[in-house]
Amino acid sequence: MTAASSMTRRALLGVGGVALAGATVGAWPRLTASDIPGRGDDVLTVAIQGTSQDAAKRQQLVDEFRAEHPDIPVRIQAVQSADWGDFFSKILTMVAAGQAPDLVYVATEGTQLFADRLAVPLDSFVQRDAATMGEYFRDVHPSLVEAFMYKGNLYQLPLEFNAANMYLNTAALRRAGAERPADDWTKDDFTGLMRAMQRSNEGSFRPYYWTNRLFGGVVPWLYANGTSFLTEEKAPGGGWLWNGFYGDHPASADRSGGYLWTGSNVRDERVTETFDYLRELVQEGLGVRPEEGGGNALIGLFASNRVGATPAGGYWAQGLNEAGMGPEAFDVQFFPRWRTQRHQFGGAGYALMKTSERKDQAWEWIKFTARKESMQLATPHPNTTPSRRSMVTADFYRGAGPEHWQVFYDTLDRFPSTGPIPAPPQQAAVESALMKNVAVAMGGGAGQMTSALDRLDTELALILGEDS
Repeated sequence: MTAASSMTRRALLGVGGVALAGATVGAWPRLTASDIPGRGDDVLTVAIQGTSQDAAKRQQLVDEFRAEHPDIPVRIQAVQSADWGDFFSKILTMVAAGQAPDLVYVATEGTQLFADRLAVPLDSFVQRDAATMGEYFRDVHPSLVEAFMYKGNLYQLPLEFNAANMYLNTAALRRAGAERPADDWTKDDFTGLMRAMQRSNEGSFRPYYWTNRLFGGVVPWLYANGTSFLTEEKAPGGGWLWNGFYGDHPASADRSGGYLWTGSNVRDERVTETFDYLRELVQEGLGVRPEEGGGNALIGLFASNRVGATPAGGYWAQGLNEAGMGPEAFDVQFFPRWRTQRHQFGGAGYALMKTSERKDQAWEWIKFTARKESMQLATPHPNTTPSRRSMVTADFYRGAGPEHWQVFYDTLDRFPSTGPIPAPPQQAAVESALMKNVAVAMGGGAGQMTSALDRLDTELALILGEDS
């Protein structure tokens, strides 16, 4: 979920009358022949992040869709990329080359970039098919839907999500003489548990491992402390959706037209307090410096019992299982409470491109893939958390774990303020600035941390202060 590593102060590309902001200029990834579909084909092209093997895994989904819509040929276009930021940059390159796909599977990191520049709202399609769409919305938590609204319009139907819960190594818990924490455990409880794990382990073991990125980095601690490094507002609008589909839902009150992150909030004293807490964890040896490793290495470290706790989502259940951990070897709990117990999450769904000449056909694909039967085909294993509540069941996690799998969806129910990672249209530049300054802040004393936060505030003001 990391973003592209560099960005000019103002990077604009005009494509078909659409100005694209937030893309990395001068470092755009080179496209291969497999990235670009054949010219002139009358095919609905669906771009996903992944390999040809990932595309092949969706063939059964394509076959089922074609059985219902024999007049709509579909091509799954796998775009290989290092991360979401690299993937979005490749899509931007395709748009510039006149080879844009019709649909793109977009994570929260890119939702507002696509909504602001590349995609069309789904409002009219949803309202047109309200009779059939009601079943979908009844099964999907409103927090997930609100995260895919932008300035009053709905741009994606969430098909999956992952909240930053806390994974716990049960062997490390036993060695520390501890049990799984209570649902309402606190930051101080967490610190005490990390110290107990440190005392009862030796060698290369680290109680807490966290990665330097938007998801699972400093942001979940900021949310728990009732703050964020960006200002957070909500746009008006969306009444047609909330009144039409969620009128009786207990968590539908005060929903909006989507989140807006328009400025730096780094000067908030709670941001400093949060950074200082994490810096002290690192200095005490309870946590690694986040730049020491990324998510790819983390599963192996956790599975080899060298990590006691880490924030991650439901996608980790299958990953740990494939790494050789049985369901009893790990568990999951809500993120610790500080001033709040608000969680962060990220999701994904299909964005319909403005440049598509097959918008009605594309909507049929979006609608089809949001069905429960289709989602079960697309997600047969717990390598993510389905957006549909009815799919998050004991059968789904049987054999893979964790024991308390209910935490994944209960996060939305128990903590209604839980929201998406802060990802404005300039997300790539925002995340790059955050990662760079977090690394510096965690590497020294309080003075170095203060200087890093000052730089972060200045950089965010430049990034978010531009009119695009």
